[in-house]
Amino acid sequence: MGFSTPELSRRVTEFQVVEGSKGVVLGAIALHAVERQGLLHSEAFADFSQADELRGLLWERLLGVAANQGLWRIWTRETAPFWVHSGLARAGEQDLASLPAAWREGHDGWLTIKLREDVETIMKADANFAVFMAQERQKTAKTASMARAFRIMVTVIAFALAALALAAIYVLYPKMPRPPGN
Repeated sequence: MGFSTPELSRRVTEFQVVEGSKGVVLGAIALHAVERQGLLHSEAFADFSQADELRGLLWERLLGVAANQGLWRIWTRETAPFWVHSGLARAGEQDLASLPAAWREGHDGWLTIKLREDVETIMKADANFAVFMAQERQKTAKTASMARAFRIMVTVIAFALAALALAAIYVLYPKMPRPPGN
């Protein structure tokens, strides 16, 4: 697959391998993890007539490895129809925005599958929602405080008007003309 020996020795743990009965390597594919996302790369098969069958075995292992590493998305530029049949789809613009910078040498031909939601994104959204809710609680408290002040002001004005009315009656009642005979 074009790896130099030193490069391959550093990345050997990325590879999942299917062995034949006599220890012969039948196929392999690598999963490189960056920023909790995985890149499927460098698939190789001794006999390409067995490739789809071996890809199925490798895919099961890769999903397990991805789960163990906490990966939330897998990417590949492999072109075999198997990957599309396994749930990977052409990456859209929104998907490409989350592509790790280390893999952005070209945007063409990316397939991706979202394994689960990105916890950090959810946590950021939850934090933003918590801030929003705190602001809304502050606005609600301020509105309630203003309503209490308004209610007190209306009550004071009502009592003042009632007191003025009683005072007017008290002052004006003795001066009111009386019907004859009383």
